[in-house]
Amino acid sequence: MKLNRLVAHLAVVGMAAHAGLALAQSEGQKLERVEVTGSSIKRIKDEGALPLQVITRKDIERQGIVSAEQLISTLSANGNGLDNLASNADVVAGQARGNNGATSANLRGQGAASTLVLLNGRRVASHGLNGGVVDLQQIPFAAVERVEILKDGASAIYGTDAIGGVINFILRKDYSGLEAQAFTDVTEQGGGNISRVKLTGGFGNLEKDRFNVLGSVSFSDAQVLRGDQRDFVNTFQPNRGLSVDTRGTPYATVFAISSLNSALSRDNLNATGRGTGPIQPGTTQAMNGINVLDLPGQAGCSSIPGQAAYDEVLWATPAAKWGCAWDTGRAAVIQQPVKSTNGVLRGTLALGEHQVFAEYVGAHVVTDKSFSPNQITSSTSTTSPFYNLAYPSTGAAYNSVFNALVATFPTLEKNRGLPLAMRWRCMPCGNREIETTAKTQRLLVGAEGPLFAGWDYKTGVSQATSDTTSLLKHGYFYSRPFAALINNGTLNPFSADGTQTATAMSALDAVRADGVTLYGGKFTLKQADFTASGPVFKLPAGDVMAAVGGDYRKEQYKFNGNATDAATQATIFNAPFDSVNTLDTVTRNIKAVFGEVLVPIVKNLEASAAIRRDDYTGFGSTTNPKFSVRYQPFEQLLVRASTSKGFRVPTFNQLFNGITTSPYSGKDLVDPAKCPGGVVDPTKPGCESITPDILTGGKVTLGPEKSKQWTWGFVWSPVADVTIGADWWQIRKTGTIQAVTLSDLVKNYTLFPDNFIRDASGALVAIDNRNVNAGETITKGVDVSLSGTTALGGGRLTGKLEGTYLLDKRSRLITSAPMGPSEIGVFTRSSDLGLRWKHSIVVSYAEGPWTGTVLQRWAAGYKDAVLPGVANGSVTPPDWKPNVSKYITYDATISYTGFKNLGLTFGIKNLLNEDPPFSAAYDSNTGAGSSWEPRVADPRGRAYQLTVNYKFW
Repeated sequence: MKLNRLVAHLAVVGMAAHAGLALAQSEGQKLERVEVTGSSIKRIKDEGALPLQVITRKDIERQGIVSAEQLISTLSANGNGLDNLASNADVVAGQARGNNGATSANLRGQGAASTLVLLNGRRVASHGLNGGVVDLQQIPFAAVERVEILKDGASAIYGTDAIGGVINFILRKDYSGLEAQAFTDVTEQGGGNISRVKLTGGFGNLEKDRFNVLGSVSFSDAQVLRGDQRDFVNTFQPNRGLSVDTRGTPYATVFAISSLNSALSRDNLNATGRGTGPIQPGTTQAMNGINVLDLPGQAGCSSIPGQAAYDEVLWATPAAKWGCAWDTGRAAVIQQPVKSTNGVLRGTLALGEHQVFAEYVGAHVVTDKSFSPNQITSSTSTTSPFYNLAYPSTGAAYNSVFNALVATFPTLEKNRGLPLAMRWRCMPCGNREIETTAKTQRLLVGAEGPLFAGWDYKTGVSQATSDTTSLLKHGYFYSRPFAALINNGTLNPFSADGTQTATAMSALDAVRADGVTLYGGKFTLKQADFTASGPVFKLPAGDVMAAVGGDYRKEQYKFNGNATDAATQATIFNAPFDSVNTLDTVTRNIKAVFGEVLVPIVKNLEASAAIRRDDYTGFGSTTNPKFSVRYQPFEQLLVRASTSKGFRVPTFNQLFNGITTSPYSGKDLVDPAKCPGGVVDPTKPGCESITPDILTGGKVTLGPEKSKQWTWGFVWSPVADVTIGADWWQIRKTGTIQAVTLSDLVKNYTLFPDNFIRDASGALVAIDNRNVNAGETITKGVDVSLSGTTALGGGRLTGKLEGTYLLDKRSRLITSAPMGPSEIGVFTRSSDLGLRWKHSIVVSYAEGPWTGTVLQRWAAGYKDAVLPGVANGSVTPPDWKPNVSKYITYDATISYTGFKNLGLTFGIKNLLNEDPPFSAAYDSNTGAGSSWEPRVADPRGRAYQLTVNYKFW
């Protein structure tokens, strides 16, 4: 079979054919030129020279995928960052507010802001809370006809954000009929169920009736999945090198603090000794953070659900020997509940050979982010509402706690009657919950058709918005009246059974801050574009094709961090308000012109070139070219290559966030220019401890990130019905926008002299810790594709593999510094986790009305996180392993279409019920996933799916 016919056949049976060869027309059909993602030139579909992966609606349905987030997670080319809802399920700072309920794509591991997301070839609005990254939940996934993934840079075609690649969601357009679909996905172990219903209708035929009207509406409900609903979520596995680092426990932990004569003070007459705690008998070790349940003769930490002994060896903190810890991972929500309603309405009118259309796309998405209850800690700061917070001697549990302390530390008897300073996980307060509502829409009016001499045009005008609001749903409270409930003994942080009196609960309910608005943001995108393409002149090898055009965009962003007045914000404990970053509508205009040419040099060899010039408000102009070549020396082999430059402009937040100035609170910082050792030593001149102001926030002088990249590869059909493809690629990004950690900034102060601000005398008074354009990253890899089809029995067997192998992934702080070590297969806390190899394999068998599909997903293992006690050699746990295991899952579906107008699909996700592999990672404030990795694995386990599709006419 000829190569082009083979690819066409694979498309017919539902396999997404490889780039450049996809969806070729069979003989006898008119070879119409169409536009594909990554080019403005209309061409016959088997002429492309770029690595383009096409996933059809049938592929999506057979795999039981019902959201854009689920689809993106199956792509081997997608990175492993904190871009999904499971990874964003824990505590984040106000500046990370865009993670509230948003999920995004991350091609090539370049970051969500470097992946361009299109809907029908045009941009959509960025998420209203971050103003820079598209939330995939706004995509009307139920109406998607196919998805085209361009795994190559495309700034020469589309402008900013296309460094990692482009994902183009293409909706159904010319549809006549009425069909309904119901989908359910039920987990075997409970929790995390997903359901969706959709209705699609259309009437009119563009060929016959000269018009078409199409509408689609869908509603989906992804229910909550809690950590305590999965056995693999268990942070207390010290034998494997993991334990949780928190002494904020449901049964409170007692602390000594320097500002208060408390029951745990070693010497309450000596202010210096107040914060040190008692000496462990028989040793010289001062103890602090004592949970009396862990003391000899007491009930034990595990007598309270979710508690266990704090592992002071793993965390290298000997003073915490008598502490308890609490499993925050099991309290986390590992699948956020999401309810979304999406709608599409499109009308198309054929006027001669021209088509004019209007399209409305809208979404209403509500996400409930839920994570561990607030931790209440006695404070030494006079400005804190919990200054000298302490449980009084009149409290119901005081004597039992104090007597347990004295039994182990007899010298504390002199402190009887003094209050108990503490750290308490307020379980009666309930999980902290933030509800985020995102309302997005886009209205597009456009036209396309022929011009003259074989030229065509397309044009459109649109406006897109994302209006998003977050509010405190539950678990937050007004600080000072809450503190009073502890100081007067109403609330009992030392409840043995975890309960509170009815009076205490009534008083607690009276100080809740439920329903208070956190903040809101709105991103507005107005755009207009025009493109014309067609033949220029004829060469012996064929027509020289060209495209020219221009577009104009106006982006506006408004963020209201003061939706709740500042005075009220100050009274609510630990709510992630973000008033400092309030923006009163910032705007930028983008004007661009572009051109592209496709030249058939000789038979079977063609080259193309594209160039785009963008002019940005505040940045000036940037010009980015792209060159590609396609060579098919014989029917069975295609060779291709491309090289390009790209760029990404800073987000509005990175530019315009407010500047926060706060004094350095530690005592371990010295002036790096005056103290070569970098260690505080008052006896050495220049090595005195300093507390300069630290500046964080936006920086209007940030420039765009820039990239240089190349791709080359081949597609080969060694025998009929088999295609093998490989594409080698490299992305080198410079001027990366990054917030260098303060410790790295100080270590490398000679590289960042402008960030160290001095007064007239030369004293260091401030350190600018805002983002800088300084770093460089390099990422190299190879994409592998293998597909084939053969007759088997009375049907046909088809298979396809898509995989990505990382060859290199490194970075450096500035371009003049040496490249850092390899980041492939190495744990990182909050950036992209570079897995050496990822793949998916789909095998389908179709016979008559039956189609069966089996899918394998594979993600390589990597070097695990290491806790301090293991890292410094203090302990080697008996079951500790340095590496996280590979993660392999299988899905299976079977479809039947033998009933009139009715289609049925039954599937099993995670057929073998494979748990995520164990990881010694602990869910600190920069990411979720205690004992497992949400950037890699799916926590739901085995699930049963049923899809019913009925076509009324």
